[in-house]
Amino acid sequence: MMNEQQSRIVEHIASSTNETVLSPKRIKEYAADIGLQDKHAYSLVRAAEKVGHGRYDISMFLASSNDTDTQYQQSPKMTSVSSVVNEDVYVPAKDKYFVKWGHFKDIYQIVKSGEFYPTFITGLSGNGKTMMVEQACARADREYIRVQITPETDEDDLIGGFRLIDGETVFSKGPVIKAMERGAILLIDEIDRGSNKLMCLQGVLEGKPVMIKKTGEMINPAPGFNVITTANTKGQGSEDGRFVSATIIDDAFLERFIITVEQPYPGIGTERRIVNKHMEKFGCSDDNFTEMLVNWADTIRKTYIDGGVDEQISTRRLCHIVQTFSIFNDRKKAVSLCVNRFDEDTKEAFLDLYDKVDATVGDPSNPVGDGSTDDYGVSFEGILDSALTGNNS
Repeated sequence: MMNEQQSRIVEHIASSTNETVLSPKRIKEYAADIGLQDKHAYSLVRAAEKVGHGRYDISMFLASSNDTDTQYQQSPKMTSVSSVVNEDVYVPAKDKYFVKWGHFKDIYQIVKSGEFYPTFITGLSGNGKTMMVEQACARADREYIRVQITPETDEDDLIGGFRLIDGETVFSKGPVIKAMERGAILLIDEIDRGSNKLMCLQGVLEGKPVMIKKTGEMINPAPGFNVITTANTKGQGSEDGRFVSATIIDDAFLERFIITVEQPYPGIGTERRIVNKHMEKFGCSDDNFTEMLVNWADTIRKTYIDGGVDEQISTRRLCHIVQTFSIFNDRKKAVSLCVNRFDEDTKEAFLDLYDKVDATVGDPSNPVGDGSTDDYGVSFEGILDSALTGNNS
């Protein structure tokens, strides 16, 4: 921020010349023109960017006028500062390949009601939490705005802050304020990745007016405004280490959510429909491959629950495999590329299971059934167990 003397020098330079790169001598001359001492010129030189021997670029200061700078220092309410609202709030497009399942009906009902009803959705990664909220808004014809939380997210990111736009200092409203003013759904994604800086949302989660401290403006939530969050944990951290970035959320903060929705992975029948829809989307429909994928994932999840493996195959990863299959038209390659993210032992176990399951599903003598063990004449759990122990007999 420039002081008053620096601002006066910059204003005088801007009114006298189009030059932005000057020598200290020239800056001193401009300072002398308006009766300022050399020390004020040198303070501006020190603050400017040096771009060459004896050459200093002051363009970074020309964007701010003395009036704006003085208001920033003297007026806490910033009454003359304009506000920028970007078109970040919108009604999501309906995804014709989306499969309604789980708690979708409940989330849709909440969104459709237009009530202020803070909702916390928790569940493992890749099980459709965010997509469920987005498509509920799409089908309810409700505007929404999505905010991705990181450990660095703070009040400036959420409520808003000052930005330099077109040479003018303006207050840019954050997504929370935009959603409140529009009566939209505010989707806070992965809220358990945030820090205690999220406590600035305490009042927002009560449905009360919020004062923007930097401008003094009071924002009243418009009818229809609501907050829905997603997280991989329940705000108590991750004891098993699967989500090392997940933080412990203050109880007073969590208490402001009316309900907590637990989103599991879908059952075999539902996941089959999801995978088939994804295959339809990418033009690579293969019922046989679908059966292999959903039973392969289901077996791995059951073994995970029993403590046999440390990783799971999410619904999102199955969709990634489908998309990869549509590109390479090779089942094994698609699966292999998409499980490379796991450690070597887990990856090899998953691929070994895939080889055995794919061969079984592809065998005409074994009819494709509802996904139970007997339909294939083989125990999928047994296959995974042998894969993990290295027993291929």
